[in-house]
Amino acid sequence: MSAKRLYSAIAILLMSFATPAIAQRNELSAIVGRTFISDQGVKGVPSFDTNLRFGKGTTFELDLARRLRGGEGIAALTVEIPVVYNPDEDIHYSVNVIPRQYSAIFVTPSLRANLLPEAPFSPWLSLGGGYGHFSEDSKLEFFGNNTGKTGTSTGVFQFGGGLDVRVWRWLGVRAQVRDFYSGIPHLNVDTGRSRQHNYLVGGGIVWHF
Repeated sequence: MSAKRLYSAIAILLMSFATPAIAQRNELSAIVGRTFISDQGVKGVPSFDTNLRFGKGTTFELDLARRLRGGEGIAALTVEIPVVYNPDEDIHYSVNVIPRQYSAIFVTPSLRANLLPEAPFSPWLSLGGGYGHFSEDSKLEFFGNNTGKTGTSTGVFQFGGGLDVRVWRWLGVRAQVRDFYSGIPHLNVDTGRSRQHNYLVGGGIVWHF
């Protein structure tokens, strides 16, 4: 999905929230967690350790959602726009060729299905896709300037699941795992991959309005 089409889709979704309050069945959630990325083997660079290693960057998510169907019965369908930001993903390789870190942002409009949406405990699954952007650091890991590319855009698929717990009529808490399956940042090495899994594990609060 191109950035232009994504922005148009988001604008249409946001307009759906601007209905009279009596008809609103909206959510706003704030999540804090960690992003987990598997180590990747590097090709063509002689080294005693050929693995590219990723840290577990602290990651933030804001998610605006609106229920489309259901709610009184066993299930409900919700449209959501999770916006995820990982400001500092540390990376390590034994040779001084990679940037010292990068940041990532994912915006993935999705559909979410909740089981027992009005119950105290409501499990859910989410599926969608959208746009991602990596900003690679201008410095190398150990010393020197990074002469490689320092901005990479990518399409992203999102799949996730979680559990919502209603604490009060308008307040809840959420635990979740989401997989953002994206392209790869430009790290100046060949891992033989064109895509990677970015697993966000986190928890936070949900405001119902």
